[in-house]
Amino acid sequence: MSPSDTIHLNQSGSTEFVFQMFTSSPNIQTLLFCFFLFLYIMIICGNSAIIWTIYINTNLHTPMYFFLSNLSFLEICYTTTLIPLMLANIMGKRKPIPFAACATQLFFFGTLGSTDCFLLAVMAYDRYVAICHPLQYTLIMTPQLCTQMVAGCLGLALFLSLPFTALVFNLPFCGHILEINHFFCDAPPVLYLVCADTRVAQAVLYVISILVLATPFLLICISYVFIAITILRIPSAEGRQRAFSTCSSHLTVVLLQYGCGSMVYFRPPSSTPADEDRYLALVYTFVTPLLNPIIYTLRNKDVKNALKKAMSKKAASENL
Repeated sequence: MSPSDTIHLNQSGSTEFVFQMFTSSPNIQTLLFCFFLFLYIMIICGNSAIIWTIYINTNLHTPMYFFLSNLSFLEICYTTTLIPLMLANIMGKRKPIPFAACATQLFFFGTLGSTDCFLLAVMAYDRYVAICHPLQYTLIMTPQLCTQMVAGCLGLALFLSLPFTALVFNLPFCGHILEINHFFCDAPPVLYLVCADTRVAQAVLYVISILVLATPFLLICISYVFIAITILRIPSAEGRQRAFSTCSSHLTVVLLQYGCGSMVYFRPPSSTPADEDRYLALVYTFVTPLLNPIIYTLRNKDVKNALKKAMSKKAASENL
């Protein structure tokens, strides 16, 4: 098959992708389906509870919780672009995914994942202003600025994801049915199936990874250096503990998100077995979105107390 024929296949939409199965055993397939479905339901319920709690409690209508509710909403959208299709492909025979559907999934995965990373940097800046400039906090972090920052995160993610998706899926693919060694359409395994020189696309992916992962992480580190200096100057131990508690949850999420992302995108394409990418992807597909509401609930007294109060009010209203 010549490259021109392959390009014709891509443009005509006859090229399809299939995901590599986790296992061919029906019993294990059923167990995996039930396990991943349970995790997905927990992710939806946990992050929805965070959004609902913040929405109904006026005490939580502050920039920090505004960003937290947006983060939870992103986690719901992010996992919904990946997990339902994954669940559909676990049971029974492998089901082909159309060329356009694979491109769409890569686009939304890149957009939502990048927005998530940018938003974590914005949340670090919010903590920097709150701790290092408390008297000016309300003047700096206005509702208008917070909305603009969230919109900016999404806009920048769209700006990076759309051209890259177009670049990848305008490359020639060899064959009608292509097997992706993954459970969703991620850039590295899709580029592996291209039957042409991918050095330009790999270079663009590396640059985008720097912009999405390394740059926000560097900004977060700078913010927390100033935060740490300010916290150490607080005279009372109780004050230092209270200031640190507002940052510890965010730091935990940052380490999970950027750690797994860096191991996937900041290494040469052939430096580790492809299966390792799938295992790492399971972490930022399931573990991080699941832990976010747990971390922020268990380590944040305001959210925990507001959630308890909301649940008690709901239980009281149901008993009447």
